[in-house]
Amino acid sequence: MPLPVPVLVAHAAAEPAAHLALNPLSANSVLASFGALGIAVVLFAETGLLVGFFLPGDSLLFTAGLLCAPGASGAVHLTLWQVLIAALAGALLGAQTGYVLGRRAGPALLARSRGRRLHEGAARATDLLARYGHARAVVLARFVPVVRTVLNPLAGALAVPVRTFTLWQAVGGAVWTVGLVLAGYGLGSSVPNVDHYLLPIVAVVVVVSLVPLAVELRRGRRERARGRHAVVPPEGS
Repeated sequence: MPLPVPVLVAHAAAEPAAHLALNPLSANSVLASFGALGIAVVLFAETGLLVGFFLPGDSLLFTAGLLCAPGASGAVHLTLWQVLIAALAGALLGAQTGYVLGRRAGPALLARSRGRRLHEGAARATDLLARYGHARAVVLARFVPVVRTVLNPLAGALAVPVRTFTLWQAVGGAVWTVGLVLAGYGLGSSVPNVDHYLLPIVAVVVVVSLVPLAVELRRGRRERARGRHAVVPPEGS
């Protein structure tokens, strides 16, 4: 028995709606819903807006590279040049926007947030700026989750020279985005049907991307512990 017309229309409308269901924490979901445009939006939010610190920048770039490879046979296939342009635009414009916001609003941006991870990232970003100098810190921050979100407004708040920041955030952004996209593309081109193993590969990328943050946190704890021992007066003094 054929379905009534209203039921058929409702069923047809429900199918695309199901495909458009978006999980912003899933690289595959973002790419399936928005393609290259989703890369630009996510990277802009992650590097330019403090609310974007939880977004999956590393895994998104690597997954996008995988899905550009000729051997990718899944439902989502992307074009390499479009992905590279979108990634560069989102990362570079986002970082510059974060810098401008930090320069204008200053520390109030962080003071309004109660997120523990965000404040830990701000502490690491401050430490990077103090230890490595402006140029190296801006480049290195691109490769540390959360830190790459907070360093840009922090650099603006601390009045890092705009020319210095702009030059080195462009260098760091280009190396980070192009490097991860091409790494995914290279793997996808050399391993047939690699997109069938997308979930475990992305899980590995996420774990590896968190290593620099874990190292920084562990080093910070050791330094704080040494500082506490240093201020303890010796017995009998």
